[in-house]
Amino acid sequence: MRAFLFPGQGSQFAGMGRDAFTRSGIIRDIFNRANDVLERDLTGVMFEGPEEELRQTRNAQPAIFLHSYALYQLLRSPHPAMAAGHSLGEYTALTVANALTFDDALRLVQLRAHAMQEAGTTAAGTMAAIIGMEDEAIDTICRAVREEIGVVQPANFNSPGQVVVSGTPEAVAEVMTRAKAGGARMAKQLNVSGAFHSPLMEPARVQLAEALERAPMRDAEFAVYANVTGMPLTHAEEIRASLLQQLTAPVLWTGTIQRMAADGATEFIEVGPGNVLQGLAKRIAGETAQHGVADIAGVEAFNAR
Repeated sequence: MRAFLFPGQGSQFAGMGRDAFTRSGIIRDIFNRANDVLERDLTGVMFEGPEEELRQTRNAQPAIFLHSYALYQLLRSPHPAMAAGHSLGEYTALTVANALTFDDALRLVQLRAHAMQEAGTTAAGTMAAIIGMEDEAIDTICRAVREEIGVVQPANFNSPGQVVVSGTPEAVAEVMTRAKAGGARMAKQLNVSGAFHSPLMEPARVQLAEALERAPMRDAEFAVYANVTGMPLTHAEEIRASLLQQLTAPVLWTGTIQRMAADGATEFIEVGPGNVLQGLAKRIAGETAQHGVADIAGVEAFNAR
């Protein structure tokens, strides 16, 4: 069974989508439509950068969504059995499953991105990757630091031995210190604009709640596995609630891939910039096959199979 994966923030790069735009009329139409919907030149930032501008949350999220969604439209007979997306990528998964229209999803992604960037400015926060430590041990450290210093929690359970924590700068720094002292192989602060998937995103959650309430939502045509539970969703109102929870709750990516494999996924195909999710799927469910569609060449390879 074929499962599609869609990347989240961090996979962007200057020049993304330019070759596809040049070579495909379908891509040009979708990209131009996105500029019209957003009433700004998103594709100009994607093609030309600079990297620092593209890295900003307000640009990175809609750029990655657009790139991933557009490439998927070029796939001939994709036959998805299920899908999932990492954080932002969940919106892409839901859009290709026709739970959201492209226009509505793009507007939600833009609002979400702006709200998250604003929340990061209002309440200073950061994130750090902890490598080589059990999930439970990291959770225990976070709970202790949260009681003593301030907000911090696991934000992304990416794969066994790879967890990202999120919170106030002081609390994250202390978690890094204790994790290294407790045997973690690495603890590295990430270059992000806020404490994503933590309670510090509450102002963004309030803004997104209003937009999600207004956005038309349909039942998904195939199962999309939710970040907040790792479980398959198809019903519109469950999807709406899950997207709202996602802003302040951890991304249970390890559990998501495990559940998809248990439900019959034998092949994971990442669509969009980068190859991070392929690597995570291999570590989590090594018995499955992993492929990527990151550009026109990847589309052609998929369609030739």
